[in-house]
Amino acid sequence: MILPNRKSIRLKGYDYSSNGAWFITICTQNRELLFGDIIVGVDPCVDPNPNSCVDPNPNSCVDPNPYMKLNNVGEMINDWWLKIPNKFTHIELGTFQIMPNHIHGIIFINGRTHGHDGRTHGSAPTTVGTIIQWFKTMTTNNYIDNVKNLNWVPFNQRIWQRNYYEHIIRNNKEMERISQYITNNPQMWDKDKNNLPESGRINP
Repeated sequence: MILPNRKSIRLKGYDYSSNGAWFITICTQNRELLFGDIIVGVDPCVDPNPNSCVDPNPNSCVDPNPYMKLNNVGEMINDWWLKIPNKFTHIELGTFQIMPNHIHGIIFINGRTHGHDGRTHGSAPTTVGTIIQWFKTMTTNNYIDNVKNLNWVPFNQRIWQRNYYEHIIRNNKEMERISQYITNNPQMWDKDKNNLPESGRINP
């Protein structure tokens, strides 16, 4: 059998285990809307504190900024993303945002993994690909467990797309721009290329 050629989105010749910062985007398979919803026009005077709004104009109480409301799956994804530095002790997390069908995040690699004795061990350096593969595996296994134990709706074949997008952040100006983009992502959902009309929704 002849396997189809897959175009790699990795940068040829770049050492992905070297120190640096990466902007990462991981999308769900078929852009399934798994992780929650973008909420628009929430009235902060209703909940949690009805006395927080004293303006007589009710329209002034409506928050014009859309935000991401995570469902159970989104909360699970959030928890595993935050566990990345626990698994890879030389990794730090920057700004990140979970969207209905993808996650944006900044990852810092600060050198080789060190054991509890403080010495560098001889295993191969951790790459960005290793980190993302671990994250995909753990979230997928957790979802499968919750299908069995909490009656979550089964996903179709896989949660995540086979590949992911990465961009090397080269300077502070670029870091600020990308961090701002990630933070503002919920406000741009209507124009997001991942917000496809054919995207499906699974509600666990």
